[in-house]
Amino acid sequence: MAHRFLVLVILGLILRIGKSILNVYLDLDAWQRNIGIAGILLVGPSLWQYGEALFHKKRKLHWAIYLHFLPYLLFTLLCWTIPNRGDTLSYFIYDAVFAHLLMYLFIATRLLVNNHKDNKPKIYKWYRNLLIGVVLIWAFYIGNIAGLIPFYIGGALFFSLLVYMFSFLLLRNHTFSLEKYTASTIDQNTSMDMMDSINMLFEEEEIYLNHKLSLQEVAQALKTSPRILSQVVNENKGMNFSEFVNFHRIEKAKKLLVSPNGKDEKIISIAYDSGFGNVTSFNVAFKSFTHLTPSQYRRQNSPS
Repeated sequence: MAHRFLVLVILGLILRIGKSILNVYLDLDAWQRNIGIAGILLVGPSLWQYGEALFHKKRKLHWAIYLHFLPYLLFTLLCWTIPNRGDTLSYFIYDAVFAHLLMYLFIATRLLVNNHKDNKPKIYKWYRNLLIGVVLIWAFYIGNIAGLIPFYIGGALFFSLLVYMFSFLLLRNHTFSLEKYTASTIDQNTSMDMMDSINMLFEEEEIYLNHKLSLQEVAQALKTSPRILSQVVNENKGMNFSEFVNFHRIEKAKKLLVSPNGKDEKIISIAYDSGFGNVTSFNVAFKSFTHLTPSQYRRQNSPS
């Protein structure tokens, strides 16, 4: 579901940016310019619903959601009759379209803020970056309307830069992998209950201290399948199973590194005591999570 709304966000931006490019080199008719402007009316509700689908894993949409796309549909259908001739009414309509997007940017920002502690860091960061990109595009066009930014085609160039940036983030964070479980029958409440059981195993029983711990082993302990277990961790924590295990091991190591009994221990001992099978994988994982080596972390956080 989520990726469909992402496609609509990109489509809306392409319509608007495409109009900017074509309008510089071609003499577009008013209705053609209006189709491009209509793209902005598609971006806002699509961006909001994309966030809702990412954070809340919605599979079915209430019929009222489709009403949010009605302005885009009407603007497109009536593109031959809507004024676009540079007069006061035309500018008023143009401003109203960007005000429409601004309203949804506020809604999307509120959604982001409400989910910043939702333990889904990859989803949060990806949606945050996408939202920032759309906000910057909105700001560019508003700056152009206000006469603060004179380079009209710069919006198209800026959009191209954002496309490359988003593509890089998609490839680096495997964002679309977040959608691979949409066909699963497990609901959100069941997923959250199972996550509580997983947390108990990791936080109270410290099952992660077994350096040979496997997905299959934890699944057997919870009487579920490895696929379901992987899905639950992915949906609730925004990590794959290996990252989740290493997260707990690193949290354990951080405590040991600065504890009265562990602050003088060798790094290799801390690695084994945290559940790692060798010091090399420990160092790599520790640097990945904290951006510091274990020794640097100990120096910066040990009581003076």
